[in-house]
Amino acid sequence: MKTTDKIRQQLAENPLILYMKGSPDLPMCGFSSKASAALKGAGYEYAWVDVLMNPQIMQALPEVSDFPTFPQFFVNGELIGGSDIIEAMLASGELQAMIDATLETTAQ
Repeated sequence: MKTTDKIRQQLAENPLILYMKGSPDLPMCGFSSKASAALKGAGYEYAWVDVLMNPQIMQALPEVSDFPTFPQFFVNGELIGGSDIIEAMLASGELQAMIDATLETTAQ
């Protein structure tokens, strides 16, 4: 399976997924730490992929998302953005509404 196909499969199978450096419990960069802390603080469970342990995904994901940096957070297969965008959308309430709607749809 091509790496881009694997990424598309991960996006299809996980309504909330964060591609990050490290793990939520041991982030390996400040931006990944901010993103995972914001999502954890909001109480959301999400899938995650450590791009440092998956260099093929780290290389191919920007082709799929058209976003060059990490972390990258997706809701329902749609790129939301990195840590600054996650934090801003959480602060405004916009991200919670989007995630709640996605989780309601996938639970049915």
